[in-house]
Amino acid sequence: MVLSWTRRNVFRRAKKEKEQSQLLEVEVVIPNHFRCPVSLELMTDPVTLSTGITYDRVSIEKWIEGENRTCPVTNQVLTTFDLIPNHAIRMMIQDWCVQNSSYGIERIPTPRIPISSYEVSDTCTRILSACQRGRCQELVGKIKVWGRESERNKRCIVGAGAGAVLAYAFDCFSSNSIDKHVVVLEEVLEVMTWMIPFGEEGVSKLSSRASLNSLVWFLEGKDLASRQSAALLLKEVCVQELAKVGNVVEALVKMLREPIGSSTPTKACLATIFNLVSSAAANREGIVQRFVELGLVSLLLEAIVDGEKGVCEKALGVLDCICDCQKGKEVVESNALALPLVVKKLLRVSPLASSFAVSILRKICDKREEGVLVEALQVGVFQKLLVMLQVGCDESTKENATRLLKLLNGYRNKAECTDSSSLDFKHLKKPF
Repeated sequence: MVLSWTRRNVFRRAKKEKEQSQLLEVEVVIPNHFRCPVSLELMTDPVTLSTGITYDRVSIEKWIEGENRTCPVTNQVLTTFDLIPNHAIRMMIQDWCVQNSSYGIERIPTPRIPISSYEVSDTCTRILSACQRGRCQELVGKIKVWGRESERNKRCIVGAGAGAVLAYAFDCFSSNSIDKHVVVLEEVLEVMTWMIPFGEEGVSKLSSRASLNSLVWFLEGKDLASRQSAALLLKEVCVQELAKVGNVVEALVKMLREPIGSSTPTKACLATIFNLVSSAAANREGIVQRFVELGLVSLLLEAIVDGEKGVCEKALGVLDCICDCQKGKEVVESNALALPLVVKKLLRVSPLASSFAVSILRKICDKREEGVLVEALQVGVFQKLLVMLQVGCDESTKENATRLLKLLNGYRNKAECTDSSSLDFKHLKKPF
């Protein structure tokens, strides 16, 4: 009895699997009038041009953004670029999807109507007037929701100049008590991160003393999202004005010491630090010394060991600028990890990273420091520089490499060379 019941179940299961496999083998043919004439894919948001031809919104928008001024099918010159939603075709496609759901076809969702430039401009005008009354959180939230809906909405918002308006709003609320307007400032911060780069007007507003103080305040805060947003915006501001802000050095070092999940804010902070230490600001020397006192050199070396390509490039760039300062150069030279690590990164990351590495070596390898030269030879710098010249590099790097080779050549008999690629830094312990 049990045996026959088990056998029956096996037969049923086999029959069911056979039916399912037959269903999967059936090729579903999409009707031609449901396909976009450009992409030849099933339309998910059909829209009609002035010529009467229906396309998928994404495809025809890319066509128009490519500066095409004709209808792809009829080749007629478009008198208007208005895209009219074709609800009849869309509902027919949805019905067809439901009828063929047994073949694994999902029903396309009803698309949201994209925003227009007029709607964005009207909202921006209302934000400008609301800033005077100290109430614009709801309007900023509306722009935030629009941006989440689609990339097309984001492009429309940015094209309408919303970045400059939000920069003005950020400056306006920052001029008053930050604690009082922290919620709306956080909203503006989040929205502005996907509007980078800003126009000249937006950068000017973000570079005001009030805005910069507010950005540094958020960078030092505890809210991770706000810290990340502040880090992304700081690299866009005027560096001469940023150099005048108190606590900016401490805030940036703290961000490197206590990194947030992804590498994006770390790269943004390194870019801001590079702008500060490489700028022509009057207090540049003092800024570099302050960075060095806060232990930036050790943090940079840690980033070079563990960081991805972008992080490594920026960290080497900052280290190169620090070596221009006498105190920074001394700290780099005194760190036992610096020289072998910089040599290790030659030819292993990117041409830009190798260029920074050669520049650093040129600055710390002095003929008066025989020990440094011998150590550089021991970790294989001579062979790597020769390979770099053979492979090819820019003129500045070639000049630095040639000078280094001439300097090192006189000490080759005093050093037993080793391969720097065999050096292992995975057990490096953070100095903090």
